[in-house]
Amino acid sequence: MESERIVNFFFELASLRRLTRSHRQFISGVNDNISDHSFRVAVIGMILARLEHADENKVLKMCLFHDLAEARTGDANFVNKQYLEISEREVTKDQMEGLPFGQEVIDLLDEYEKIKTKESIVAKDADKIDQMILQQEYFRNDEKNRMIWHKFNGSFIKTKSAKKLAKKIRETNPLEWLYKLAEDKTDLKVKR
Repeated sequence: MESERIVNFFFELASLRRLTRSHRQFISGVNDNISDHSFRVAVIGMILARLEHADENKVLKMCLFHDLAEARTGDANFVNKQYLEISEREVTKDQMEGLPFGQEVIDLLDEYEKIKTKESIVAKDADKIDQMILQQEYFRNDEKNRMIWHKFNGSFIKTKSAKKLAKKIRETNPLEWLYKLAEDKTDLKVKR
């Protein structure tokens, strides 16, 4: 029955909120999960798609589904990937089997992995921008490590808009939005 297959997919999708990101192995104090990450990447992707005049709908779908396979494989980090072979395509095919939108997701993720179309480039940039934001938060007081991680992820960014945002991320205190809000809503002046 199709509804049973869809409901099981929903529960598999829900398991992503309990799957912490693999960088936890290297960075203390990390508590984000795959669902958090996918949501942020989707919002960033929507904004980048608008800035880059790409198909927002397609970018949003790529961003939402880009780490879905991790519900079955886990979130392998750089070190893990040196020793493991993970067939995300096979996982995605198994996850999408019997779902009314399955082939669309398979096709979108194939396009995403090839990084040839404007939409796939934008979606990949959104993933890297989210990493840079997290690194800015985690390494705010550790300039050396922050710049090493930023340089690594920044080297993969392709679009003009994402490069501009990446530069601004490197310069921005993660709490600046809160300081500005406090200043705008009160007579308080936050010393920076």
